[in-house]
Amino acid sequence: MDFFIFISEQYILVGVLLALIYTFVWNEKRRGGKTVSTHELTRMMNNDEAILVDVRDPSDYKTGHIVNALNIPFNKINDRWQELEPHKAKTIILVDKMGQHTGGVGNTLRGKDFQVNRLSGGMSEWEAQNLPVVK
Repeated sequence: MDFFIFISEQYILVGVLLALIYTFVWNEKRRGGKTVSTHELTRMMNNDEAILVDVRDPSDYKTGHIVNALNIPFNKINDRWQELEPHKAKTIILVDKMGQHTGGVGNTLRGKDFQVNRLSGGMSEWEAQNLPVVK
């Protein structure tokens, strides 16, 4: 009950907070690059147009990942981005659990002149569609 009283008395502050949250989420999505669907990812990988980079921790990667995905954890991208140099002509598709880390990684790689996209919904969406994973 006190929660609703606070909202009704402080509606301006609550509105500003919601606007800031929306702006933050929108900015993080934009920084991560354009999203691609699971079907678009499959097409791009089959046509050798893209390289998939899984930015999850190695323990998460080992529990199940997409075929041919490189595992470069998001907190190691500054040390290991050179591993992607041979693939500079391709689009880098980033995947994580639900999209929470692809924004920062995408921003870093775009700063190194890579073309970067991210998998919409991450591994959660991939698995929800019952698509194959390697364990």
